[in-house]
Amino acid sequence: MEHILPAYDDPLFSIMLILMIALIIALVTYGWGLYREQKEEGKLLKFLEKFDGTECALDTSDMPFEHNMLKPLTLLAKAFENTGEYPKAINIYLYLIKHISYEAGEIELMERLGNTYLHAGFLERSKSIYLEILRKRPRNIQVLYELGIVYELMHRYDKARDILEPLNVLGENTYDLECFFDFSELLSSHIDTKEKITKIKSIYKKQPNFYRQTVVALLQLDVDSAWEIIDTDHLKEILDILWFLPNSQVDLDIITSNNTLQTLYYAKGYVQTPLIQSGIFSLDMLATARKGGFEEGDLLFSYLCKKCKQSFPVSFTRCPNCMAINSVQVEEKIAKSSPKTDYSLL
Repeated sequence: MEHILPAYDDPLFSIMLILMIALIIALVTYGWGLYREQKEEGKLLKFLEKFDGTECALDTSDMPFEHNMLKPLTLLAKAFENTGEYPKAINIYLYLIKHISYEAGEIELMERLGNTYLHAGFLERSKSIYLEILRKRPRNIQVLYELGIVYELMHRYDKARDILEPLNVLGENTYDLECFFDFSELLSSHIDTKEKITKIKSIYKKQPNFYRQTVVALLQLDVDSAWEIIDTDHLKEILDILWFLPNSQVDLDIITSNNTLQTLYYAKGYVQTPLIQSGIFSLDMLATARKGGFEEGDLLFSYLCKKCKQSFPVSFTRCPNCMAINSVQVEEKIAKSSPKTDYSLL
């Protein structure tokens, strides 16, 4: 026997020992990997059980799953989400996540599920989904941004700011977002009005992109302060706000000293001195029509997101579709006036 097996001081013995140790390590690693995978799968299924509910409109409990169903069902869920049928989209995403077999696909579907909960207004559920994704993939930049949006909508601005640090570490420029959180928190605070006005102006000086939000906020707090920062070079950004402004909040002294504003409010009917010098086609056309005796003209407004190019009938600070900030573009068109269209956006 001793002639068959190499002696302990034989080089072959060392090689065999190394091979045996490597084999044992490989088997243990493989077994541990299977155990971890099964444990994670069990955790995921247990986690997803919290989201099964009666609000889901599709019964997928007895539907068999095949891998070639993944793409069409994903497209179907996205179509349901785009049409506002969130319960159906949620149910499909839950079904796919439970049956998919690779982690990268699970993460992508969970992110879509979190987005659907976010757009549907289920903020706690959306937060839970995003936190679960970050537990597995803590460097997921997009999910970090989306979690910040959830905290912002929940008015938990301290938590929203906590998201900024890992984003900075990952190389993201978060200055605009930090200013946006500060501005949003300031608007929802209950501090003294004068102090709030001072802080709003301070943020606006640091971040001129907040011009529209600043005008809206100041018109609600102090009309005189708002008129102090109104700049006709940026009239297109706030055209709808000024158009729907009640007569009682219009500063006639400023208007009569500015041709653009005088044209706007002549077209609106607030001043009687004819003037057609705004440089904005729709306003000049309305002013011309009024000067000719036609007083039934009006402006209709829509709001375009400059990032995703989606159009909406109401203004926004965050795009309802892509959640971008400072992306609203005001678009106007001439229409015939109808009753009850003269209202304030404030």
